Parts: sequence; C-alpha cells; structure tokens
Amino acid sequence: MTSAIRTPHIPAVANREKSRARKAAVGSFVGAVVDWYDFLLYGIVAALVFNTQFFPKISPAMGTLAAFGTFGVGFLFRPLGGFVFGHFGDRLGRKRMLVLTVMMMGLSTALIGLLPTFASIGWWAPVLLVVLRAVQGFAVGGEWGGAALMAVESAPEKKRAFYSSGVQVGYGVGLVLATGIMSILGATLGSDAVKAWAWRIPFVFSVVLVLIGLWVRASMEESQEFMHEVVEKKHRSKLPILEALRQHPKAFLLIIALRLAELFTMYIVTAFALSYSTTNLHMSQQFFLNIGLLVGAISIVTIPAFAALADRYGRRRVYLTGAVIGLLSAVPFFVALEARATLWIVIFAVMLANVAHDMVVSVQQPMFTELFGTEYRYSGAGVGYQVASVVGGGFTPFIAVGLVSLADGSWHPVAAYLAIGCLLSVLVAARMKKS
Repeated sequence: MTSAIRTPHIPAVANREKSRARKAAVGSFVGAVVDWYDFLLYGIVAALVFNTQFFPKISPAMGTLAAFGTFGVGFLFRPLGGFVFGHFGDRLGRKRMLVLTVMMMGLSTALIGLLPTFASIGWWAPVLLVVLRAVQGFAVGGEWGGAALMAVESAPEKKRAFYSSGVQVGYGVGLVLATGIMSILGATLGSDAVKAWAWRIPFVFSVVLVLIGLWVRASMEESQEFMHEVVEKKHRSKLPILEALRQHPKAFLLIIALRLAELFTMYIVTAFALSYSTTNLHMSQQFFLNIGLLVGAISIVTIPAFAALADRYGRRRVYLTGAVIGLLSAVPFFVALEARATLWIVIFAVMLANVAHDMVVSVQQPMFTELFGTEYRYSGAGVGYQVASVVGGGFTPFIAVGLVSLADGSWHPVAAYLAIGCLLSVLVAARMKKS
C-alpha cells in the first residue's frame, strides 16, 4: 500500500526537477544575452566611433588606443564585481544577485547612449564614459558566476555542460544583436550618421532587453544545491573568497590559463581585427561587422553541440581539441587578412571563433565551478573567471594594437601572441584530470 501511494509521487518530483533545471537554464541564458549585448556593443562602438567622439584631440592611433583602453577598464572592474556579487551570492543566494546584475548593466548602458561627447563637455565626456564602463564591468563581473551556478547546480548530473551552455550561448546571441543592430544602422543611415549620432540607438535599446531579462529571471527558483548545502546545513562562510583561496589556491591559476585560448581567439577576431582591417588595410568595416554577425549566429548552434559532446565523451577532450585548433589557426588567419583574401578570412575567423573558442567555452561552466565547494563557489569561480578576463581579455585589443604599432604595422607579433596564449591553455589542460 505504501509503495502504491509513493509511486505516483516519483514522476512528479522528477518533472519538478526538470522544470527547475529548464527555468534555471533559460534564466541564465536570457540574462547572459542582456549583459553580453551591452558589454560587446561597447567594444564594437569603441572600434568605430569613440576614438573620434570622445578622444578627438589626440592622433588617430592614440585615439584608437584610448578607445580600447576604456574598453579594457570594464575588465578591470570585473574581478571587483565577481568578489562583491560572489560574496553575497554565497551568503544570500544566486537569484538575488542575478537580478541586480541585469539592472545595473542595463542602466549603465542606456546612460552611455545619452552621454554628451567631447565637443559638448570636453574632457568630462571621456571621464564619464570610463565611469559607466566601470559600472558595466562591475555588473558583468557578477553575472557569469551566478548564471553558471544556477544552471550547473540545477542541471542533471550527466548533462551539466549542456544545460549550462546557455550562459555562453548568451554571448553569441548578444554578439549577434550588438553587431546586427550596428550593421543595420550602417546600411540604412550610413557610416557618417552612425559616427555622428546613430551609435546611441543600440545603447538606449538596452532598456528593452533589461525588462525582458528581469521578467524571465523573476520566475527562476533558487539553486536547490545552494539551499541544501548552505542554507539547510548552515555552511555559510564569513568571507567566501578567502575560504576559496585557502582551500583551492591553484584553481585560480588554472582558470586564468584555461581562459587564454577562449579570450585571445574571440577578442582578436571580433574587436582587434575590426580595427586593424579598417585602419591598416583599409578594408570595409561592414565586412568585419558581418563576420561578427556570422560567428555569433553560428555559436548559437556550435556551443550547445560541443557541450553535448563533452557530456558524452569528456570535457577535457573537447577543450583540448578546441585549444589546439586555435593554436594552428592563428598564423593562417593573419596571412589571409594581409592578403585580403575574404573567403579565407571568413574560414579562419570561423575556425578561431566557432571551433576553437566555442569548443573551449562549452565546457567551462561545470569545469570551473566544480573546482570549488558549494559554500564559496560563487566567489571562487566568479572571481577566478573575472581575473582571467582582465589578464587575457580586456586588454587584448589594446595590447594587439600596441604590438602592431611597435612592429610598424606588422601582424606577426599579434599572431604570436594569439598562438602562445592557446599553447599555454593546451599545456595546462593536458595536465588536468580527465572529466
């Protein structure tokens, strides 16, 4: 009799778990779209507009460096966001922090779209731009850790890479939206109008995305693993980040090394190459905007596909394959770029951004978060992830432009920079335990 009573309850519990996992995956994905749209839009506009609108009193080369410098400022504040949101996320829960990150990101992005330029308020314009970029970085710094944890901790044990891949797919969708809207504006209004005033439209449009993100995230449930391990068992750390550092000091260095292949491949293709091709090679800016649109759209399919392969065949195997492909594609990409061979440029951009990059990021959520215990996981994985963003991501376009300047316009140092980053990722991943 007891068995008969309990049996119908088992499917109900299973269905509830699946529903919770789906809501967590969708909520993480939608929020990631909002945050990455805002964050990546800045990089695209910095490459095309900010050097003349906010830094007109210096040379074109220095203006480009200054514009990419403000791009990098956002990355400097990402670890601080990871620390603050991680601390409260480990103590109060993941969901609350994810609502705050979306709100902060959307507000700062909309305000960038309303900023007066240098012509109106002088040097206050770049100062305010830097401040708002810092707020963007602070917000996105807390986003990845919380979104990854909500998805990973709610997912079925053997499908954690697939269920959490939406966090990275959100990057691709954000890139498509940001690049797409800039492409549409350029095609309909012309580049002069975009540089003069139309660049503001996609920033203000962020408000719409934020409202959608808040609506979706309101329906998410708190991570049950957090509720069980931290709330019920009362395993709250007073300073989660210190506990993470004490228990797993090597994990932070692992995350930094493992992210190099990801960060170098994506930012060199989508940010640096856009500036280099238009400034040094006098190619059409629309061509590289279209490449950004293409790789973003492809990633919507490739990232979950690679994640599913990782769940089946092993995360390390998928990661290593992607990092090696990035290493081997570095020089051919720049050879094609120098030759202005458009077909080969597209092929190797896809190899770097959709094969190498997407294979690497498809496994990061479970790979990184499982390096830490539940009670300090938001702080550990979040801060480690964002410190890596500073080291390997935020100043990659800036460093690449500087290397080109030092080499009198040559691409060779940048190709070496990309290849070395991928090689370091390969060597570190090869020494990790199979997962």
